[in-house]
Amino acid sequence: MSIKISSQFDAGAIEVVNATSANAIDLNIRKDSHADIIQWFYFRLQGAAGQPCTIRFLNAGQAAYPAGWEDYQAMASYDRINWFRVPTSYDGQVMTINHTPGMDSVYYAYFEPYSWERHLELLDRAQMSEQVRMVDLGSTVDGRDLNMLVIGEPSPEKKKVWVIARQHPGETMAEWFIEGMLDALLDPAHPFARQLLNETVFYVVPNMNPDGSVRGNLRTNAAGANLNREWLNPTMERSPEVFLVKQKMHEVGVDLCLDVHGDEGLPYVFVAGSESLPNFTPEQAAAQKRFSDDFKIASPDFQDVHGYGESPYTEETLTMGSPHITHAFGCLSLTLELPFKDNANDPDPQVGWDGARSARLGAAVLQPVLQSIRALK
Repeated sequence: MSIKISSQFDAGAIEVVNATSANAIDLNIRKDSHADIIQWFYFRLQGAAGQPCTIRFLNAGQAAYPAGWEDYQAMASYDRINWFRVPTSYDGQVMTINHTPGMDSVYYAYFEPYSWERHLELLDRAQMSEQVRMVDLGSTVDGRDLNMLVIGEPSPEKKKVWVIARQHPGETMAEWFIEGMLDALLDPAHPFARQLLNETVFYVVPNMNPDGSVRGNLRTNAAGANLNREWLNPTMERSPEVFLVKQKMHEVGVDLCLDVHGDEGLPYVFVAGSESLPNFTPEQAAAQKRFSDDFKIASPDFQDVHGYGESPYTEETLTMGSPHITHAFGCLSLTLELPFKDNANDPDPQVGWDGARSARLGAAVLQPVLQSIRALK
């Protein structure tokens, strides 16, 4: 059986340069569908069982985040359920996977994918709870549904907690996080969930970028827009996803917001706040610190030593989700970053950081959210 490489499936993305033999497979990472962003890959290799494979990504050095390849190990799976890391090296230009597949069909990906089908199943499973109402916010550029889950019974005295994920569609760990958070929040025996649903209503958008997710983009939607730079002036033509979510936020209000992402370079879980805003107050700084301190107690995977550090206020600041929401609503709004690589504070050589660990972090976030909400009273 000759080897074959394909990517014509949900979130698949690769360009084949040469694949005549297993020990000399040359590929290019495909650009986002309507932007010059190179980073996400996901493809299937057939016919190489038992053969030592050398898979070279020739344009890895031209990636949007080339530092993302340093100390990085690609992910692989035989069944698209169980994913593991494979030996990967980077010389500053070319990234190489060296792996001997144990079966005739193997998938390789930048990170454990979160499929559109699983996204729909997550929505459907959630709406079976009497605590949940599914809302259709509208349609994406490609005509896909943009759905929101309203969890808890709205009332004037309850606080409004927003959690959005996958503005950057290739950051699939963000939706794994949402899945874990929802499963915990909808567990009737979970003590933090019970308290939260007495005191808050959650507005959750598990996937802000359905089109980019299915197209296999890292960072942009079907119009080539980076949604996390669209918050100041979104339009239905270029960024309907942000336009519709922002519209709903102004309709119902926001008391706390988490915007969940993945970071290509830093092997840590951390938050980025809104310190650069000119009107950022000591009270808002204290709220950010309180959330971080509580999250460290809730999950040892979270830390506040490593992160982005301080950045100056620029014209771009208010185009980004978290600082824009802090500015618009005066609330605690944080960008939560999960790693593509591993958690350097507690590494797992077999799987690195993965979907399951992201989901457990999602369950753990209920505790700092509850503490933050109670501090508002």
